[in-house]
Amino acid sequence: MAKENPNESIARAPLPTEKTLRQRKNLVIQFIRFCVINMKMIKMIRKGHHPMERKVK
Repeated sequence: MAKENPNESIARAPLPTEKTLRQRKNLVIQFIRFCVINMKMIKMIRKGHHPMERKVK
């Protein structure tokens, strides 16, 4: 298998649309996305194993 030229693969990569570029530059949208991902992380951390909180029977 021949090694591919990186410049060729970059040239074939799809370019973002105008809508995508606007969303990436919009601070309000970025702040909302930041909050959403942080809430997901908090939810995952809370689901984790917490041996100190284990109830004894």
